[in-house]
Amino acid sequence: MGVIKRLSETLANKIAAGEVVERPASVVKELVENAIDAEASSVLIEIEEGGLKSMKVTDDGRGFAPEDCRIAFERHATSKIHEDSDLFHIATLGFRGEALPSISAVSHLELTTSDGEHPGTHLVLQGGHVIADGLAQSRRGTSIKVEGLFYNTPARLKYLKSIHTELGKMTDVVNRMALAYPHVRFTLIHEQKTIFQSNGSGQLSHVLAAIYGVRTAKAAFPFSGKSLDFKVEGLAVHPQISRAGRQYVYIFINNRFIRNYPIFNSIMDGYHTLMMIGRYPICVLHIQMDPSLVDVNVHPAKLEARISKEKELCALISESIRSAFHRERLIPSVTGKPHSRASKPKNEQQTLDFSPTAVTGPDLSEPIEHSEQTQTEKAFSEQVHEPETHTFHRKWQERMNRQPRWSSLCRTQAT
Repeated sequence: MGVIKRLSETLANKIAAGEVVERPASVVKELVENAIDAEASSVLIEIEEGGLKSMKVTDDGRGFAPEDCRIAFERHATSKIHEDSDLFHIATLGFRGEALPSISAVSHLELTTSDGEHPGTHLVLQGGHVIADGLAQSRRGTSIKVEGLFYNTPARLKYLKSIHTELGKMTDVVNRMALAYPHVRFTLIHEQKTIFQSNGSGQLSHVLAAIYGVRTAKAAFPFSGKSLDFKVEGLAVHPQISRAGRQYVYIFINNRFIRNYPIFNSIMDGYHTLMMIGRYPICVLHIQMDPSLVDVNVHPAKLEARISKEKELCALISESIRSAFHRERLIPSVTGKPHSRASKPKNEQQTLDFSPTAVTGPDLSEPIEHSEQTQTEKAFSEQVHEPETHTFHRKWQERMNRQPRWSSLCRTQAT
């Protein structure tokens, strides 16, 4: 008898939940992504005790038809893709069909939904099994409530962090979704207290203000760039407002949040030397490209992607951010020829030539004709023969005449 057996549906869902559902924030992420794919314009997230007790996500999207409610909780059941070729043109956030069965396998789940054309449906599941099914009065949209997460997997429940930590993780998820979809109104309520709310105006700066405050939003510069394959746009906050961690740089490819180090480095290159060492900016980057140029099916949590022409994309991002800072005069532009320092005159020492043939001027022993004298020489000549000068020489000559001659003195001594 063979030893290989097919796993039961319940056990397979629990195994899949180990990768899909890591903590309460993972549940919120999957449910909110389903709401976005259903074209919801408003998403309400209500949690208690950091999601450890209960989580409820309500949206106004398309909702479920009555016949789709049960099959939605089966593994690999999805409305996002239908053929092999669809896997290389993914335009939705979800596509694997693992979120709902994985969540229901490790929790108590309650679904209330309506597509607006049929009566609403109410479904209750526990550990992946349907325990109640019936009709319900419901508006168009979907409401999913999850309680007792990891009640049947105590090892996973043991490693959950504090309420404060789980609440912080959940807030990060909602912030990223709001930045990815500024036209959708998001509301996060914890213990009947509103933690976060976006207005759904479609303005990215409004979402940034709701998360980091008006001062940060006012210090954000819009940037954009476009090539044949890519279109980039977003907000880059002034480098004076910086953070000590990298988690404040948000990268979205076709509205999907990802982590990509080459793209992150291109953002830092855009800031150039404006950012201090050890500090990181607040930046929101949206990248739009053809779905065939990116593969998002490379990570269990869909946080990584493989991009074609990545170097070209990184160069476009750096140039777009740098150009925005040039416009804001944060990086001075160099126009024309660079200024050079004024050249100082060189002090050259003249050399003297004492050779007999060095003098090439006129013979100074000959008298200079008056007509050939220059004005300077004439003035000097007049200055030398001033009366005072003649008087000085005349007095000196008289004193010299009164002195005894040296020759006479010698004859007197001889006699």
